[in-house]
Amino acid sequence: MNQALPTPLDVKLMNTTSLVLTLVFVGMLLTLGVSWLLQQNLFRLTAIRVGGDLGHNNAVTLRANVVPKLSGNFFTVDLARTQTAFEAVPWVRKAVVQREFPNRLRVVLQEHQAIAFWGQEGDARLVNSYGEVFEANQGDVESDDLPLLNGPQGQAGLVVQGYRLLAPVFERIDRRLEQLELTPRGGWRARLEDGVVIELGLGSLDDIVSRAQRFVATLTQVASKFGRNLESADLRYSNGYALKLRGVTTTGLGGKEDRKEKR
Repeated sequence: MNQALPTPLDVKLMNTTSLVLTLVFVGMLLTLGVSWLLQQNLFRLTAIRVGGDLGHNNAVTLRANVVPKLSGNFFTVDLARTQTAFEAVPWVRKAVVQREFPNRLRVVLQEHQAIAFWGQEGDARLVNSYGEVFEANQGDVESDDLPLLNGPQGQAGLVVQGYRLLAPVFERIDRRLEQLELTPRGGWRARLEDGVVIELGLGSLDDIVSRAQRFVATLTQVASKFGRNLESADLRYSNGYALKLRGVTTTGLGGKEDRKEKR
């Protein structure tokens, strides 16, 4: 019987080398072909569809601002960079960018919903419903009576939460909460629309809301006793509060008032 001779080692090496070179060549051809195809006008971006919240911007202006910052075609355009470009436009909080084959982009926007001014009076920015501070033209704010909130950096969300809890409390005495501040030491201070300043003190949101509720529950009775308008209040007492009426100072502790005439 004839037995097949084993393939020499040098022949095996040549065959393997030939196969590898062939695969490399084919890979190069495919790469060049794909690269050539991607550069064709068929995939050049021809349109960007903008949708979602467009209350403070319009699609034409947005495209005009963003398109010069983009490069590439349908396949090569950087979606993350495109998203960043849209989110840099005033009032845009978030942008979702998607490709639409063969040559378009689709962008869905979410705008900031301003619920308050943020910062010092006269030098305020805006804060949205998520407690995020943002820059925008304040002349574009639709509401004329946004409150002014302030606090340490990074605490906007907490102050927004405090405002949402306290505003309904003061509405019970027909007063609008106009300003709310969290001081660097953690104290809370409120100002009502008629100029009344209320020191709420230190503590959690539950603590300050509890003090405000106690204050509101008895304010009408205490103030009417002296027939004077409220000027300020200090709620930083464990068992009561101090009022300053116009022309009168009174301290309410446990339901008892100590009247002191101002001199």
